[in-house]
Amino acid sequence: MKKISTAFLAALLFLGGCNNAKKENNHAPNPEVQAFLDDYNTKYLKLYYQSSLAEWESNTHIVEGDTMNAYHTRLANEALAAFTGSKEVIEKTREFLKNKNVLDTLQAKQLEAILYSAANNPATAEKVVKQRIKAEALQTERLFGYDYKIGNKSVSTNDIDNILKNENDLLLREAAWDASKEVGKELKSGLDQLRTLRNETVQALGYQDYFSYQVSDYGMSVDEMMALNRQLIEEVWPLYRELHTYVRYELAKKYGVSTVPKMIPAHWLPNRWGQDWSSIINVEGIDLDAALEAKGAEWLVKQAENFYVSLGFDPLPKSFYDSSSLYPAPADAGYKKNNHASAWHMDLQQDVRSLMSVIPNAEWYETTHHELGHIYYYMSYSTPEVPPLLRGGANRAFHEAIGSMMGLAATQKPFLTELELIPAHVETDETITLLKEALSHIVFIPFSSGVMTHFEHDLYLNNLPQDQFNAKWWEYKEKFQGIVPPTPRGEEFADATSKTHINNDAAQYYDYALSYALLFQIHSHIAKNILHQDPRATNYFGSKATGEFLHKLLKTGATEDWRQLLKDATGEDINAKAMLEYFQPLMKYLKEVNKGREYTLPVRPIFN
Repeated sequence: MKKISTAFLAALLFLGGCNNAKKENNHAPNPEVQAFLDDYNTKYLKLYYQSSLAEWESNTHIVEGDTMNAYHTRLANEALAAFTGSKEVIEKTREFLKNKNVLDTLQAKQLEAILYSAANNPATAEKVVKQRIKAEALQTERLFGYDYKIGNKSVSTNDIDNILKNENDLLLREAAWDASKEVGKELKSGLDQLRTLRNETVQALGYQDYFSYQVSDYGMSVDEMMALNRQLIEEVWPLYRELHTYVRYELAKKYGVSTVPKMIPAHWLPNRWGQDWSSIINVEGIDLDAALEAKGAEWLVKQAENFYVSLGFDPLPKSFYDSSSLYPAPADAGYKKNNHASAWHMDLQQDVRSLMSVIPNAEWYETTHHELGHIYYYMSYSTPEVPPLLRGGANRAFHEAIGSMMGLAATQKPFLTELELIPAHVETDETITLLKEALSHIVFIPFSSGVMTHFEHDLYLNNLPQDQFNAKWWEYKEKFQGIVPPTPRGEEFADATSKTHINNDAAQYYDYALSYALLFQIHSHIAKNILHQDPRATNYFGSKATGEFLHKLLKTGATEDWRQLLKDATGEDINAKAMLEYFQPLMKYLKEVNKGREYTLPVRPIFN
């Protein structure tokens, strides 16, 4: 997960997604505009860093009853918002953009980024902006400071996850799943308030609603974005339908349930939100958890760094290890921390950090490679050639695509063999390996493109009433994923809010869906055209040619149009063909296994 500033970071990517022109503008930089940009950047970088430091403290040191972190975070974010959304900034930027056609390309991109940012905190809605910032800080503190309990015993989210991955007792599984959703009772009213405040903030500069505002970052209308997400669901649906049928029957057998349910009970699955089912499958011959436990948590992080260094990237700066929060808070620490992995570009320059709770298992092994993908992306474009205002991914999905792709590459058999995490001579069932991967990547699309994107669309665009939050969430869970709650869930709950992105990375979850299409597209290109290997069995380690390709893709940040950058790199526009091709061998196997079983999802997804 990438770290998103509540005040500004979305603006960094604006023109990476909305300007379809290549760099055909050869106009000389305008001195007056440059003076304005230089002054803006000096003030902005200082305020951005102060905001990041306050946000970091709020996420890494949460003490029950202590309101100072929230207070300092609010003040820092208010200061940043006041500057970026000031009337003077908006007026000057608009004035300069009247002559956009004669401006230097990078100057125009930066001005557009400034104006897009201003819409997130305009001075014309100063009171609303301050209320939103305060509400966001409070919502974050409530979410990550929540005391999860099973019975009367306090548990961590790692404890809950371990139960859902490993426990066969359905009563204990249900208790753990229920515990993971209790936080929604405290967050529901906060989400309702935040929705209103976010909408009112961007409406002050002419956007219809907050969802439309975020979508515009891609240079797309809401209808176009929803159509793209529905296309992804339709494309993976035949395989998802086979996976859904397979998992219903296999889990019923595992839990000793004689009547196979038509929809999957949420507490049967190994993930709190049902977005990743991969731990259901164990690939014989590969016991990463055991191998990694022997290595220890610190080895996971250092090995992830070694992976990137082997490709030709620089070692991580010492400050990364000095300043990051990489491991779980000690049980007697007296504070809690956000346990959701994230990467932070603190100052948009050299201060890069990661917030994780690494323990030595297979999931955190993949996550460390993913998060360092963000870190190396930050480092690649933090150069004089990329202005601070354009130090973001080519679009928001690119950041996730790179991280997820490197996580995938790090878990493929040839690389695991080289690391001696599995024996070189081990025989593995490649179909089962592919099944495990599909239960992560294919299963994710109906959750991200379906449940999350459609829920937030309704939340912001349609002003979904608070007393319908839970009903709508579970309507989409059943429609798009074929998942139902263990027992009826009334409107005293708000199960959507247990997902951190709903609270503090709002109206952007389609980023992750698009990133999956991008990751397979880029991975397929690397495998076939650089490594000359099967995309299902690659070993990136030590490939300087792969590192050069990636660095060229990363180093431009948001200075170039993302569509053209992708086409130049892979020869194609964004599509899901590579993803479908990757998993195609699995269809024959699943159809054979599912013979005689009842399919309970429709042949095609239903969107109305």
